[in-house]
Amino acid sequence: MRESRARLVILGTGFAAFSVIKAIDKRLYDVTVVSPRNHFLFTPLLPSTTVGTVEFRSIIEKARRPGVRFYQACCQGIDPAQRRVFCTNGSSFAVEYDRLVIAVGAVTNTYGVPGVAEHALVLKELADARRIRQQILECLEKASLPGLGCDEPCRLLHFVVCGGGPTGVEVAAELHDLMAEEGRRYFPGLADKPRITLVEAGPEILSQFDETLRHYAGEQFRREGIEVRAGTPVVRVEKDRLQLKNGEWLPYGLLLWSAGNGPTDLVRGLRFRKEAGSRILTDNYFRVLDHPEIYAVGDCSAMVGQTLPATGQVAMSQGRYLARALNRVGRGKPVEPFHYRHLGMLAYVGGNRALADLPDFKGKGWTAWLFWRSTYLNRLVSVRLKMQVLIDWLSSLIFGRDISRF
Repeated sequence: MRESRARLVILGTGFAAFSVIKAIDKRLYDVTVVSPRNHFLFTPLLPSTTVGTVEFRSIIEKARRPGVRFYQACCQGIDPAQRRVFCTNGSSFAVEYDRLVIAVGAVTNTYGVPGVAEHALVLKELADARRIRQQILECLEKASLPGLGCDEPCRLLHFVVCGGGPTGVEVAAELHDLMAEEGRRYFPGLADKPRITLVEAGPEILSQFDETLRHYAGEQFRREGIEVRAGTPVVRVEKDRLQLKNGEWLPYGLLLWSAGNGPTDLVRGLRFRKEAGSRILTDNYFRVLDHPEIYAVGDCSAMVGQTLPATGQVAMSQGRYLARALNRVGRGKPVEPFHYRHLGMLAYVGGNRALADLPDFKGKGWTAWLFWRSTYLNRLVSVRLKMQVLIDWLSSLIFGRDISRF
């Protein structure tokens, strides 16, 4: 029985890959997972971990599953003719497949802006959130030292976020909450120093949201003192300052770059047909064009004739569909093409306020914040994570965020 199973190799442990791993029928497939990360990361709550509202351990779930072979390694290439993937983690090895799922996600796109890769922080992985949190606390501690004069504390406590999408907006909102609460409590001498600037190359932030919700977010940020610089692309980044297209220089203590997605090295090197953004083109069954035994889902893929946002909701929906489709293929049953059902978008804007842009409801404010929290709590992939996140939220509310550096 086991020898007759098709060999299914899954590359990645993100939303799309993890959804396939959980739902695939192991009686039909001999499953091997290859990923440099041995855990699933619930990325919608990554901004909350950067300031300690949620702890790092509370948004990761182990990728290893019973009945699944797991290799913590990087995939360096794919040979479709021989049906092999080439991997490395110190040593190199190859894994053979009958069917392959590419779900390696995307990386942050620097758009070729000089200095971004060298000086800006990004937010894709747990290690990125850890670096941001350490940098925030380091800026606070340094700014509190005596003898710095007036300019240096102001520079250190100027936090610049580049990118007006949901991630950038939520990081700016979480930073505001941290400075307004723990900053004032534990660093009273710096109460008037912190500044948060959100820089967006496009004409407005949260461009995919409803117009009334975008307006509310802008008003909320104005009330909170978060400066929004829309329509001002960044053209250069240096160690302690960045330059806008209008020639203005902004000094900063922390710079987060959250301006869009780009292809991973693996995807960039694959000789598959791709769309303009270098994502792998698939049909409406997620089969890679010209390679029906290879599937691509999540942020690394683009379905011909459809444009879907690069979100965890989309990736999870694609992964669940692909698992069901593969299970039906394994049983010799017909498969329906993928149809995406949009459930809406959420964004936190600070001060216990949020936006909820749903097909049948446009919510904002405190009630939307309650909906935002309850929705993410419900979407966490295990009971353990649900309990830990709930405990973290209660702990932050009662005792405040942990501002220790370690």
